[in-house]
Amino acid sequence: MGTAVDVNSANFLAEVAEKSYEKPVIVDFFAQWCGPCQLLKPMLEKMVQGHDVVLAKIDIDQSPDLASAYRIEGVPDVRVVMQGKMYAGFVGVLPEPQLQDFMVQLNSAYSRLGSRSELEVKLDEVQQLIATGAAPAATEKLAQLRAEYPEEQSLAIISASFLIGQDDLGEAERILAPIYEGMEMYAPAEALRNLIYLKLDSAKPYTHPLDEPFFKAVQSTLTSDYEAALTGFLEIVSQDRQYRDDGARKAMLMVFNLIGDEHPATQDYRKKLAAVLH
Repeated sequence: MGTAVDVNSANFLAEVAEKSYEKPVIVDFFAQWCGPCQLLKPMLEKMVQGHDVVLAKIDIDQSPDLASAYRIEGVPDVRVVMQGKMYAGFVGVLPEPQLQDFMVQLNSAYSRLGSRSELEVKLDEVQQLIATGAAPAATEKLAQLRAEYPEEQSLAIISASFLIGQDDLGEAERILAPIYEGMEMYAPAEALRNLIYLKLDSAKPYTHPLDEPFFKAVQSTLTSDYEAALTGFLEIVSQDRQYRDDGARKAMLMVFNLIGDEHPATQDYRKKLAAVLH
């Protein structure tokens, strides 16, 4: 029932982060030279066969960036990723009975975490409307949900993000207005407000050689292609910190706030940005 996959930086997002929204992902950080790792590996591979989970095997010598990002200090280090978030598992080798208990507790925890609220189910319906190109129906549905859940800040963020993509910038600003500093969703709300300003700027004539790549990265942000956006902004940071008053670095921070600290792209590009700055 379960599957095992070798994971590195190239496929971490698809095989770990994205898969964790479908089922629990057990991440085994190991090394070829580590005796206990070689003992644990076949035990885990055998164990996952009886459970609906993914076993992601990461060789820390082949993927030192992932080991560093998740602060792996000793191996084997087993983590768990559920709904896009990484949790502690255990370090070292567990006896088989304890591994069985670990699996049972993991599935139970995922079931509780995966129980969906009525709002989440309704938002799935919105996503289906968007995917089929029914933007007017999606706009109407989101408005109905905002009326039904007026205090739900995350719904305001989702609505504003969608409306920015539809060029309805004024309505997006109106929806974001009640979210101010100190509130839970202030960081992504402020990121979206900045994105609105950048989208307005992108309609103006280009006057600087870096305007075209900068606003191409802005467009990638608007289409949720965050890897392309961050790559574009980072290249500009490395070329000219003075451009738009350090605007490319600020744009990267905007994207980080928009997608959150747990997103793999945030963790990856924070390190790349630090390397360029120092």
